[in-house]
Amino acid sequence: MLSNWREEFLRQADPSDPESFPFIVIGNKIDLDGGNSRVVSEKKAREWCASRGNIPYFETSTKEDYNVDEAFLCVAKTAVACEREHNIYFRGISETASEVEQGGRCAC
Repeated sequence: MLSNWREEFLRQADPSDPESFPFIVIGNKIDLDGGNSRVVSEKKAREWCASRGNIPYFETSTKEDYNVDEAFLCVAKTAVACEREHNIYFRGISETASEVEQGGRCAC
């Protein structure tokens, strides 16, 4: 199941280097019915993540505010590290904000 989700994401997003695209896996709603309705067990998710180079994995509950901040901090740190390494977020944006500001527009 996780491989299918990953492959579908990569197909839709079409990143330039799919093999190095950073992923994290989040198992949400862990507060529901003792985990009986899970599509993927925690054990299988952790094994899958470990077999793919130790992809970060978080069990979360937004209802109980469990592990949500930690998961999003990991996403943010991963995105910043990837941006610095590949400059993926700022391609095509002017190197200096002053060029844009002179035209009366914001730099974003």
